[in-house]
This record gives sequence, structure tokens and C-alpha cells, in this order.
Amino acid sequence: MTQLNNCYFFDNLNEDDMKQLESISKKVSYTKGSILFYEKEDASSLIMLLEGVVKIYKTDLKNNEVIMRRFRAPTLVAEMATFEEIPFPASASFETDGTVIIIDFKKFKEQFMDKPGVSSSIIKSLSKKVKNLEEVIDLNIVLDTTARLAKYLFENEHILDELKNYQIAEDLHMTPETLSRTLKKFSILGLLEKGANGYTLTNLEGLRVLFE
Repeated sequence: MTQLNNCYFFDNLNEDDMKQLESISKKVSYTKGSILFYEKEDASSLIMLLEGVVKIYKTDLKNNEVIMRRFRAPTLVAEMATFEEIPFPASASFETDGTVIIIDFKKFKEQFMDKPGVSSSIIKSLSKKVKNLEEVIDLNIVLDTTARLAKYLFENEHILDELKNYQIAEDLHMTPETLSRTLKKFSILGLLEKGANGYTLTNLEGLRVLFE
């Protein structure tokens, strides 16, 4: 399972450690739309996303999906639930074809948690998730619609050509109509241009002013 060698999380492991890790891991491929896990399932494995895009979501009383976050490879997914040994707090599914490595957490904890390099990677990964949570709070509670979209576009410039309008609306918990109006306003202000392959930001500092 040579792809483990390319995971930042395991950069500090030596060859023997990698072989040991491979013995408690398995690689699984998924097609677009496949469920990675459901809310309230036991989180008994570490999940490393190697390829693809996974959305984390909850389902409301009307059976509508509420998107919490999208994750792009490579990254750990829902590791906090695994470390805390609690059920998954939300569901996850693939928005593209993808691949994950699933690691037996009980054996991982026994064999690797005391290794300094691994511990450091865990801290960095959890810190990143805390930052993600802060961003969700900013985007959905603190900022108004204009500032929310400006901040989102500014921070996601590198993937704007991959995003569809409905995905942006889901991420920001906006209606498609509100998103369309705000994007049009940004275009009139010269902050962005829409091309055949998505949006191009033309005035980053102008966007920054709207949310800072």
C-alpha cells in the first residue's frame, strides 16, 4: 500500500513502521454518491481520504441535507470522533469518485500513538478541524450575506473552478437566488468575472475589505 508513504500524516514513520501500519490498514475505493459513514455509526477506524471530495452533512426533520463541510484529499476525515471513541456526529458521502485508507484505530492506538511524529500530526490535524469550526461559525453566524460570500471566495480561490453554484450555496447555507444576486453584485463591482470554467477573482483586496 505504497500510497501511505505519500500521506503527510505518516511522514515521520520509518520503513518498519510503515509495514506495520499497512498490516492494520485497507484501501477502499468509492464511486460518486457512495456513503462513507452514517451519523451515529461507531467510529472505530481512522479514515484517510486519499482521492476525491467528501461532504459531511446532517439531515433535518424534513429529510433535507444540511452541509457542514467538504473535505478534499489528502486529509483525515472525522478523526475527532475516532479519537474520542464516540459515534460519528454527522454523515459523509462522496461527491466524486474517491479512495480512502481505513486504519484499525484500536491497533493504531496501541502501536503508534506514542510516536512523537504521529502525535504531532494528530495535533496539527485536530487544530485544523478546530479552525474549520471557527470558519463555519464566522460564515453562518457572525457575517452577513455579502461578507460571508466575500470571505468564502477569498479563501477558496484555488478551487473555484471546481465548485458549482449549488455547492457554494450549500456551503454558505444560502438560497440559490440569494447567491445569484450577490454574485451578480460582485461582478458589477469588478470583484470577479464568470467564465466558461467558473469564476475568476479580479480584485482580492476588494473582497477582503468586505469581510474584515
